[in-house]
Amino acid sequence: MSDLLVTERPEPGTPRPYTFPPVVRRSVAGGDVVAAHLPGHNLAVAVLLLDAGAGREPAGREGLAGVVAKALEEGTTRRDATAYALALEGLGTELSISADWDAFQVGVQVPVDRLPAAVELLTEAVRTPRLDPADITRVRDDEVTALRMYWANPGPRADAALRAELFGADQRPGRPMDGDPESVAAVTVDDVIAFHAEWLTRAGTLLVAGDLDRIDLDALAATAFAGASGAAEPAGDPLDLVVPGERRIILVDRPGSVQSTLRLGHVAPPRAHPDYVPMTLAATVLGGAFTSRLNHLIREVRGYTYGIRAEFGHSRRFGRFVVSSGVQTAVTSPALRDAVGEITRTRDSGVTEAELAVARAWRAGQLSVELQTPRAIANALATLVVYDLPDDYHATLREALLSATEPEVSAAAGTYLHPEGLTLVVEGDAAAIRDDLVASGLGELVDVG
Repeated sequence: MSDLLVTERPEPGTPRPYTFPPVVRRSVAGGDVVAAHLPGHNLAVAVLLLDAGAGREPAGREGLAGVVAKALEEGTTRRDATAYALALEGLGTELSISADWDAFQVGVQVPVDRLPAAVELLTEAVRTPRLDPADITRVRDDEVTALRMYWANPGPRADAALRAELFGADQRPGRPMDGDPESVAAVTVDDVIAFHAEWLTRAGTLLVAGDLDRIDLDALAATAFAGASGAAEPAGDPLDLVVPGERRIILVDRPGSVQSTLRLGHVAPPRAHPDYVPMTLAATVLGGAFTSRLNHLIREVRGYTYGIRAEFGHSRRFGRFVVSSGVQTAVTSPALRDAVGEITRTRDSGVTEAELAVARAWRAGQLSVELQTPRAIANALATLVVYDLPDDYHATLREALLSATEPEVSAAAGTYLHPEGLTLVVEGDAAAIRDDLVASGLGELVDVG
C-alpha cells in the first residue's frame, strides 16, 4: 500500500475569454479576399469560395456539383492526375473540396511559407482541370455506385420524401442535395464541362486564415483570380414558404424492416434570419443535445430508440425544422405521438431557465472549441460571405448565445415550431405499421411506396 499513488482530480480552471480573430476584406484582381489574422500560427488555410452549389444545378442533374468536385482531382491541363497528386504531396497538402446548397469550396492547408505554391496548385485545379471524358465517366459511375449503396440503407428515402413534401419535388430544394442514383447517372460529360465553364471560372472569394504578417494577400489573390471573369449571378430572395395547416403522414414502405425511420419536419427561415440564436437554443432544449426533452422521453423513459434529434437546418434561401430518429417497429405510432406531443409542449409552454442554462453553456462552449484551427476559422469566414453576415458576427455570437433570455427563446419556440403543420415521414414495414398510423389520428396517411 505504501507504493500506491493517489491523485486528486484537478479542478476546472477559469474559462478564458473567447475572441474571434480580426477580419480583413479587400477587392483584388476582380475578386474578393476575406481573411482572418492568426498571429504566430505556422499553418495557414486558403479556400476558393465559389457560388456554385447544388442550387445552381439544372433539373434532373441533381448531384452534378459533386461529380464536378471529384473530377477536379483527376489532373489539370498542365499535369495528369499522378503528377498533380505528387505536386500536392510535395507541399504536404491535399485539396479539400466540398459543395453544399449554396457554395463550392476548394481549399488547402499548409505551412505559411508554402501557401503561395499551394494556392497556385489549387487555382490550377479549379480553373484548368483536365476534364477528360473517360475520367468524368469513371468518377460519375463511382458516385452512382456509392449512392446506390447509401440509398440501400434506411434514411435516404425518408429524407427525400420529407424534402419533396416540404419544398415540392419540382423545385431544387425539394430534391436531395447530393442527388440520387438516377439523377447522378444522368450526368453527362457535357454537363460537367458546362457546369465548370459557367460557375467555376468566375472570380469568387478567396478566404485566408493565417498569420497575415507573413502572407501577401494581394499576391495570393492575383494567383487565385488570374484568368477568371464575372461575378456570380444573384442567388435570389428567400423562398416564400408556408407551413401547412394540418399534419400529414407519408409512409415509405420498407418490407420486413425491424425498425421505422422517422423524419418529422416543416419549413423554417433561412440562415441569416435575425432569430437564428433563439431558434437554435429552442431546438437544443427540444432535441439538440443528449439531455434534450425528446431524447429524455423517447430514449430514457420510453426506451423506444438509441437517440432522437431535433434541429433547424438553414441555407441561404430556405430552412427547415427536422426531427430524426429510428424506433422499433412495434412502437412507431407511440413514438410519433410522443414526439409531436413534446414539440407541442415546447411550442406552447416554452423552455425553462434551467434547461436554457444547459443549452446556452453547451452551445457557447462548443463554439469556442470548434473555432480553434485555421481550417475552422476559414469555414467561419465562408459563413460570413455566403449568408452576408457582418464581420463581427462570430466575435459576438458567443455572447449572443450566453445572453439569450428565457422569454426570447420561449418566444422563438412559440413562433417557429409548428406541430400542427408537421409532415411525418415513416420509412418502415408498411404492412406492420399502416393500421396503427391510420388509427393514431396524427394526420392523413399517404403511401409513397
